Amino acid sequence: MKTCILRLLITAICVSAWGSTAAANKPNIIYLMADDQNFGSIGIYGNAEVQTPQMDKLGRDGVVFDRHYNTTSICMASRANVMTGMYEYKTGTNFEHGDMTPEIWAKSYPVLLREAGYLTAFAGKFGFEVEGYGYDCAEFFDVWGGGRGQTSYKTAANKSMAKYAKEYPHSTLSYGAFGQDVIKAAADHGKPFCLSISFKAPHKPEQPDPQFNDVYAGKTFTKPANFGRENGEHLSEQSKQGRQYPRFKDWGYADNYDKVMAIYYQQIYAIDVALGMIREELERQGLSDNTVIIYTSDNGFLCGAHGYGSKVLPLEESSRAPLMIYDPRSGSGHGKRSGALTGNIDFAPTILELAGLPVPENMDGVSLLPLLNEPGGDVRESLALMNLFGDQPTQSLTMVTKDWKYTYWWYGDKSMQPVEELFHLSKDPGEMTNLASNPEASQMLEAMRAKYDRQLGHWEDEGVSYNHYAQYTGIFDRSVPWHEKKLDRLIHGKEPIHWSDKQKGSEKRRKK
Repeated sequence: MKTCILRLLITAICVSAWGSTAAANKPNIIYLMADDQNFGSIGIYGNAEVQTPQMDKLGRDGVVFDRHYNTTSICMASRANVMTGMYEYKTGTNFEHGDMTPEIWAKSYPVLLREAGYLTAFAGKFGFEVEGYGYDCAEFFDVWGGGRGQTSYKTAANKSMAKYAKEYPHSTLSYGAFGQDVIKAAADHGKPFCLSISFKAPHKPEQPDPQFNDVYAGKTFTKPANFGRENGEHLSEQSKQGRQYPRFKDWGYADNYDKVMAIYYQQIYAIDVALGMIREELERQGLSDNTVIIYTSDNGFLCGAHGYGSKVLPLEESSRAPLMIYDPRSGSGHGKRSGALTGNIDFAPTILELAGLPVPENMDGVSLLPLLNEPGGDVRESLALMNLFGDQPTQSLTMVTKDWKYTYWWYGDKSMQPVEELFHLSKDPGEMTNLASNPEASQMLEAMRAKYDRQLGHWEDEGVSYNHYAQYTGIFDRSVPWHEKKLDRLIHGKEPIHWSDKQKGSEKRRKK
């Protein structure tokens, strides 16, 4: 029944511009994305205590990327980055800011690939709304298994996936089954396809698939070298003002680390099984030699590093994520790794180039295909990381290179002053020594400041004028004292704060 429904949907697609020969030459593309997966949660990334055989195999078959970042480390904005290939200040999309406009969505990789004749399918957490359509963007895909908001770990609760609930009651494996059905249907019709799946796992609140309860039962795990509050004392006071700081204790990292991590890794194990389901179907349908697989996460996860939990902050554990790309047609494989600086804004250009399509000029990302054949190469010198969500002090702009990371924490009040952080990542990957005030690093500090200022100029030139993004070029300006920064809207918790009102002492009137 499931396959029949898919076939009916596909049969209805008209692709007059594509001949059978042209279609046969186009690679199939599978984009798989976890939710909150730390880069250290996979065996091939150096964790000998976890079981990720399918992810490890994918990495061995393809290229493992060791310096991959999410330019905004929170799900809504990150997913908008992925789809459009642009920084958040150009997508105009994040929690507490606003939704994506149809004009921006029209240049996303799913829309462009479908226009070019690809069968497009999506399942899982869509993550953002398109104005006029909401979360339900089914009409933009040939096969739809997407859901609203955070979606559910219970397959039956996800309307578009409910048909899989009997066999796969937990959502993680249901997405593997969805992928299998799309692959079978595309094979039947001889069409190139682009399958995008956004797993809910391992996002909190945790609900692991019980059939995998024995995988990590009674297991103990080694804590990272920068674990705990004692290893975060040197970090900015601003970064301690958001929900990431209390979550170190609230989520059990401080006193129940092994249990918390066992559940976290168990959810990732289920994704690993789903990945295996998808690759097995590619083999059965004879499509494995012409299908590119991209595996990543929408952001990382702090997991107690420096005494923090969750994500959002520009720290390595939350801003970096795993990335593996396997293109059977390239020379990739045999354990190749890339230390190139890559970002989630690179996925749309990469997918478009795979499909033989031009990359729109508005995209900030670049194609990663050159790195598959030459993983020792580079595609950029620097990358911007930003947080424009949540408590005021934690909002910031960061610049990262292969060796260095610079953050300007703009916020100040009676208890803290604006501060800079500078980390030498190649020598200090755990970010344990802030070199911003070290005279020996002064030359590099100036160089990173210059990169920061240029990025802010790009923001001013190309950022959207709506959803309160334009104000940040003033907020993040290093030359303006914090008490002189005027904003039309500051994000803080659930309620917007109007800076002018606060300056006038009219906080009580605003609350009324």
